[in-house]
Amino acid sequence: MDSTEAEIKQGQSTEQFDSYLMDSFGRSLLMELQQNSRLSVAELSRRVGLSPTATAERLRQMEEQGILRAYTVTIDREALGLDVLAFIRMTCEGQHYYRLLEFIQTLEEVRECHHLTGGDAFLLKVTTHTMGDLESLIEALLHYGNPVTSLVLSTPIEGRPFNVTGKLTTAPRRNRPLRRR
Repeated sequence: MDSTEAEIKQGQSTEQFDSYLMDSFGRSLLMELQQNSRLSVAELSRRVGLSPTATAERLRQMEEQGILRAYTVTIDREALGLDVLAFIRMTCEGQHYYRLLEFIQTLEEVRECHHLTGGDAFLLKVTTHTMGDLESLIEALLHYGNPVTSLVLSTPIEGRPFNVTGKLTTAPRRNRPLRRR
């Protein structure tokens, strides 16, 4: 164990702990994982210049602190026959808000849901096989509010990696389970 790790184990503050996790090794780990989350600990350790044991421990701590939330795989939606990609902005009256929230959680077509400020309550990212399927989805949403739909023509930027600066600006969310997608 190096001196930094020993200091942390002796009870340094969370801020110092966060700084330790986001040092040059931590930033390098995050950059490598954003490029390929399937890298083995051995390969990660070679790329960032830490021992495999130190790398595994650093990853575990980043998971516990909520910095690393999931290791994912990206699937081409069109390869699955999901040819239509759209965004639906939803407005709804107060009495429909929670019913809408419950309903959209049951919809397989909804890939992402964002709660918004301003006039819209939610922004939904949806995929469907056909325009007819999208039309049916929009009709189902009409029971809860007013959907406004935008079709995606192309996606010039998708899944852009985060610029890892090395400083956590807020305390990460803790006690969040690590998700494997």
